[in-house]
Amino acid sequence: MAPGARSGGAGDEMASLLRPVVDGSGLVLEDVTVTPAGKRRVVRVVVDLPDDAVGGVDLDGVAEVSRAVSDALDATDLLGGAPYVLEVGTPGVDRPLTERRHWSRARTRLVRVPLGAEEVTGRVQQVDDDGVVLEVDGAARPVAWADLGTGRVQVEFHRKDDQQDDQHDDGDDDGDEED
Repeated sequence: MAPGARSGGAGDEMASLLRPVVDGSGLVLEDVTVTPAGKRRVVRVVVDLPDDAVGGVDLDGVAEVSRAVSDALDATDLLGGAPYVLEVGTPGVDRPLTERRHWSRARTRLVRVPLGAEEVTGRVQQVDDDGVVLEVDGAARPVAWADLGTGRVQVEFHRKDDQQDDQHDDGDDDGDEED
């Protein structure tokens, strides 16, 4: 949890309340923060897909969990009856890869990571007990956890697998079967 999330035991209580709600939506609770904002509080909830999933949470998934979290907060007195603004989102592409679960979620993604004195850009192929296997310049490069620095996912506008899909495209983008 974020440092500001826990004033006394409130952050722990909030996480305990919301974790089963988020889990019930098939997602994982990453973080909860409660911040004062005038007479209101801002409750920020960060959710993600389970560790073994590849891809991202779609907007429908965020909307569904947002409704469930809102219902759970409305049914409790954890916020002392004070008005609140609820923000539900995902960690985003700029989340640093610092934990095994972050690396697991980044499988198939292009990442930049410091390895000793050099900085390497490669695609995450595998994550296991030994570390991470990166594809660097077409070759598999195993990296032990102890040697792995903080990684960053690189934004790709044309991913390698997207380019392969484009090769199979018939070029007819108007949606009509026949003209």
